[in-house]
Amino acid sequence: MFPTHTQPLVTAPAETAILALLLAEGPLSRVELARRVGLSGTAITKAARPLIDDGYLHELPPERTAPGAGRPVNPLAVTTDREFFLGVKVSADALYAVVCDLRAGVRATTGRRLGADRSPAAVGALICDSVELLLSRDPRHRKHLRHLGIAVSGDVDRHAGRVRYSVLPGWQDVPLAELVAERTGLNVIVENDVKAITSAEHWFGEGIGTEHFALVTIGAGIGSGLVVNGRLIAGAYGVAGELGHISIDPAGPRCHCGQTGCVEAVASSSAILARVREATGLTALDFDGAVDLARSGDPAAREAFARAGRAIGTGIATLVNLFGPERVVVTGEGLDTYDLLGTQIREAYAAHTFKAAANCPLTLRPLAWEDWARGAAVLGIQALFP
Repeated sequence: MFPTHTQPLVTAPAETAILALLLAEGPLSRVELARRVGLSGTAITKAARPLIDDGYLHELPPERTAPGAGRPVNPLAVTTDREFFLGVKVSADALYAVVCDLRAGVRATTGRRLGADRSPAAVGALICDSVELLLSRDPRHRKHLRHLGIAVSGDVDRHAGRVRYSVLPGWQDVPLAELVAERTGLNVIVENDVKAITSAEHWFGEGIGTEHFALVTIGAGIGSGLVVNGRLIAGAYGVAGELGHISIDPAGPRCHCGQTGCVEAVASSSAILARVREATGLTALDFDGAVDLARSGDPAAREAFARAGRAIGTGIATLVNLFGPERVVVTGEGLDTYDLLGTQIREAYAAHTFKAAANCPLTLRPLAWEDWARGAAVLGIQALFP
């Protein structure tokens, strides 16, 4: 995190547990908090007091828990506008930025197309311009905002704030956090985009309440994020969860990563398009044209999408067999073509999961680009915790 590693807001286990629970699930009584956290009511009151004094929590008006119940309770709730967080998602051709409140509610958005110059310096300047634009819209945001999260596809060293590799031209070993922090004065966190959206879904979406959770993205790339024992895992080298680069066919096509037969080499949008062009001889076809061709019943086009679905389903089954998540969310722009590959995803998934692992449900979750920027903002919210 740059420019400095700020101290977390909460450090004591009780405070951490209370704030995390209220962020995810909203107002709860002290009695319910005590039951969920495993502490006494007195301990809950003591732990909550500093957060109330600092304005991060507040008491709601009294309410009775049931007809005829005793003294009314005062539920505790998060004060959502106590602090705000910026999130930026950098895609291959555009940039999306949001301001979020303390419970990841989106308060303001902006989007910009990347110019012809997509170098780190040019994109970094565009990030800073977008930040300034958003902060100028509401004085409260500037006054109560310290953290900026940036989500980028590729290999990211979060601790060092560097993008080691990305599909953007010239993006190798880029000190992105430092570049942006110097201009904005904010604490900047850079993370892989799939890991960022996984964190957001785990804390504020389909993964709430799970200790073991996975998110899979399909589309221009095939990726995944993994939560194990309640924590997002990056692995020893920061690339844990690279579902797209599991080799499922040693005789398959060459992947841009250098390996052969990767899920992504078979199932990404560009891989599907290449397969349709090769099979039909329509070398000028674009991806939308390939989709239309498949939906019109062309056998070669339909088989290209079916093949991609089988690769994705096999990859997800491998992930589930290895990590055992309670739930898998499938998202990404590739959901727009789910009618062409969804059946094959589910069939391959069922065929390759081991025994009880097949009970893990797959949930479809369409997410807009602004949701990906929101995922980057959640990195800032998590910085409040140890």
